[in-house]
Amino acid sequence: METEALKEKILEKIPDAIEGTSGEWLQMELLPHQWPDAAQWLRDEKDLYFDFLFCLTCIDWLKHLTMVYHVTSTKYRHNLVIKVNLDREKPEIGSVAGIWRTADFHEREVYEMYGVQFIGHPDLRKLILPDDWEGYPMRKDYDDPVNMIKL
Repeated sequence: METEALKEKILEKIPDAIEGTSGEWLQMELLPHQWPDAAQWLRDEKDLYFDFLFCLTCIDWLKHLTMVYHVTSTKYRHNLVIKVNLDREKPEIGSVAGIWRTADFHEREVYEMYGVQFIGHPDLRKLILPDDWEGYPMRKDYDDPVNMIKL
């Protein structure tokens, strides 16, 4: 599906989605409460069939966090980037680990490094850091007492 047709199909289903302005692939910005249902639809809709989540990450903008999801259709070979802005003080979003299995560890990593709570995740716990670790090391305001480099 061409980018313009893909955008129109998404806007039919989610009229208040906002189109991104940069990048090689179509980018759409959604609200946090829209994401779980939209993810299910993106995977299940026969003309879209976004069956593979290949990247999930978070960006700290200091004033808010942005979740970034890259999905592709292995059948149709089209790609999509979804962005969702979260409240930095209480970052929460629905888990998509039940939709795309690859989200399981990615969500756990973002939980550990940025503090995002993935509602409905089947096993939200740390992957890398010790259980008693305090703070979120990938946040821009994280103060690392060992590493003295300040950006």
